[in-house]
Amino acid sequence: MRVSTAQFYFQSSQQITNKSSDVNDQIGYISSGKRILTAKDDAVAYGTLAGYKESLQNIEKYERNITQAESRNSLQEVSFSNAEDILQELKQLFVQANNGSLSSEDLYSLSELVGNSQQELLNIANSKDETGGYIFSGFQIDKEPFTLATDNSVDYQGDSGIRELQIAKNVMVELNQPGDAAFQNVNNAIGDFIPSYITNTSGINVASAVIADPSNYDSLSFPPEYTFSFTAPSDLTVTDSNGATVYPTTTYTAGQTIAFNGVEVQISGNPLPGDQLTLGQEENISVFDTIKSAIDWMNVGTTSATPEQHQVDHEEILNQLSNALSHMTIRQTDAGVRGNLIDHQKTSHLDTELVMSKGQSNLEDLDYAKAISKFEQSQVALQAAQQVFVKIKDLSLFNYI
Repeated sequence: MRVSTAQFYFQSSQQITNKSSDVNDQIGYISSGKRILTAKDDAVAYGTLAGYKESLQNIEKYERNITQAESRNSLQEVSFSNAEDILQELKQLFVQANNGSLSSEDLYSLSELVGNSQQELLNIANSKDETGGYIFSGFQIDKEPFTLATDNSVDYQGDSGIRELQIAKNVMVELNQPGDAAFQNVNNAIGDFIPSYITNTSGINVASAVIADPSNYDSLSFPPEYTFSFTAPSDLTVTDSNGATVYPTTTYTAGQTIAFNGVEVQISGNPLPGDQLTLGQEENISVFDTIKSAIDWMNVGTTSATPEQHQVDHEEILNQLSNALSHMTIRQTDAGVRGNLIDHQKTSHLDTELVMSKGQSNLEDLDYAKAISKFEQSQVALQAAQQVFVKIKDLSLFNYI
């Protein structure tokens, strides 16, 4: 077969190009420290590595989310802990206020201390996170959630939104507790209703008022407020807000359960003829409303026009303060539970990341001794191809004539 000069040059250049490519490939492996750079190196292993890399990228994303969730949750946990301390101190002040030896001036001074505690609690409720967003505003992170009015009442401006963040596959964690759930939805110490005493010469108080049988509770046909009227000798009549009788006049025995329309009520004390109270439905009471009631109670001083009722009010406010304190403990516990979930996922990701990284390393890490040996072989092959080309390209039949 006749070999033309053009064919010789073509084959030689192809061989040198291939050998140069081999050398460059080996340089790429050695410089990167990886034995698999493209699918042609090992198609099966390359696909497996793609899975490893995707899993590690997801873990990295989850770890960033966990860092954010940890920060927000820790801030909430500290906030509830501080709120719990404030309410504990406030409760002690309110117990102290019922000391009969205190003067009106003493009570006014205690009222100022309670007002300071209210402002401290308000500052906690209006806390911000590291981005400047309000942590207790729900979705309204740019709006201050709680505002204090001149009468010491507090209004909530946020919403009930709960923001979530994914910290693992199919695992979401809440980033916030909205302000209404955190500070407003405190369980009513009495139950589902709140009393308002019209006349209370005996010092009776509602110990419990609950919707015991929701299936029989009809607030449309018999709407609250329910009015309890005690008449001589010991008769009790209960009417709804329309004046319809829901509990017909009957003799009342102290401590008995008063049941009507799915509602059960228990009253402590011995009522006197003429005593009258109403029950309005209210399942939750804001912690700020309870503090306002405590301030108002203290500002009455020692000259209450209705001392029996004044004492009943103190007992009810104190019970509600205890409920508010328990509520803050529960809120803090909820943050702690979320913290445990976050810590568990963080540890799980670290373990998974270690296993994934080890598997990835086993597949793609380069054996340097083997790679350098192959690199040197490729260099020798390239040099040989170059030298052969140099020696042969100048050969001619005229050299042998």
